[in-house]
Amino acid sequence: MMKIMVVEDEEQIRIILWKMIEKNEGCSVVASCGNFATAISDFIRLRPEVVFMDIDLGGESGLECAKAMTEVDPKVKIVFATAHSEYMANAFEIYAFDYLVKPFDMARIGKTLDRIKSMTVVREAEEKTDASLEKLIIRGKEEINLVDLKDIIMIERTDGMTRIVTRDETFLTSQSLSALEERLDPEQFIRCHKSYIIRTDAVRKLEVYGRWTYTVKFRDTDETALMTSDKYEEIKQRFTTEKR
Repeated sequence: MMKIMVVEDEEQIRIILWKMIEKNEGCSVVASCGNFATAISDFIRLRPEVVFMDIDLGGESGLECAKAMTEVDPKVKIVFATAHSEYMANAFEIYAFDYLVKPFDMARIGKTLDRIKSMTVVREAEEKTDASLEKLIIRGKEEINLVDLKDIIMIERTDGMTRIVTRDETFLTSQSLSALEERLDPEQFIRCHKSYIIRTDAVRKLEVYGRWTYTVKFRDTDETALMTSDKYEEIKQRFTTEKR
């Protein structure tokens, strides 16, 4: 069952939208609220997969509310459902999945939900493929690459894109570091910095970069990454444990 949340300041519209959503098979509205604070609280507590969001929440910004939700869970699908068509460009800047303009159409909502369901099935299949074949499926702008996990040295988030560095190639994808991290073995990879994931056994040495940061250097590439002091302590403990 796909968990859905409705954020709309007008109670009557919330009720209408709730009923329209739940007429779609496999969809359940787990929360319905009308203001920013309650929306964030319910989102963190219930973790819905889809959020139908109004732009104007009684003077509060639905755009900012959606942005905060995507920071908590980058995989959430935000569907803006609003009377304000002029904010469409701003909505898609924060990776809105869809933008519906009032009055809502039952068939249009159904199509949006069907698209999300189909994407969920594809994602689950890809994750199973990753686990069974020890490969990571990377979707680029014009191609799909299957990358051997054993070849990945580091992953970097920069300029709104994610770089996956292997021994021989570099791949670009729009997928977030958090999404990729979930598909990697924590025994082999570590999120060493907000912008980097590294393969621990590819590390050659660490150099002091600042008071709280280290530069990571690898075997088989001249690429470098950054590591925080907290993560340095974690990786040091990991290597010490392995030696024992």
